[in-house]
Amino acid sequence: MPGFEEWESFYVIVGTAAAALIGLQFVVMTLIAERPQMATAEAGAAFASPTVVHFSAVLLLAALLRMPWTSYTVAIALWGSIGAAGMLYGVIVSRRMRRQHTYRPDLEDWLFHAGLPFLAYAALFASAFAARSHEEEALFGVAGAVLLLLFLGIHNVWDTVYYQVFVRLRKEGD
Repeated sequence: MPGFEEWESFYVIVGTAAAALIGLQFVVMTLIAERPQMATAEAGAAFASPTVVHFSAVLLLAALLRMPWTSYTVAIALWGSIGAAGMLYGVIVSRRMRRQHTYRPDLEDWLFHAGLPFLAYAALFASAFAARSHEEEALFGVAGAVLLLLFLGIHNVWDTVYYQVFVRLRKEGD
């Protein structure tokens, strides 16, 4: 694929950010776990675990796309597979969001935890099919999906922290 090498700096930056944010997510979850709480395992599976999965997908994609492939066919198949797996995982997350009873998701939650991640993984999947005939557009599709997953993860971690600090603490204080 022409121009594939030009993406090196992008994926180094994005991969580094994803790795750092995975670590930060673990720190946040550890701090939250130290506070007495109601049972939230179902909510964690619906809201916290997907964030780590999205950051991990970004890190994996950044690593895969920086490997010195002799043929881009394998890289394309792998990013397409990650897209397909992510769409399936999105369906699982949606089911978990509906089934958990700790927190009632609002429109923003459905958008940022279910809809937009599914869209990002669908873009990965679709760009794998477009890669043979529209190489440059496919690479931009992957980059857009990666950035969307990264920013969704940042939003979702912040949303979790905000909820724990400003909503849960106020409820406990009343």
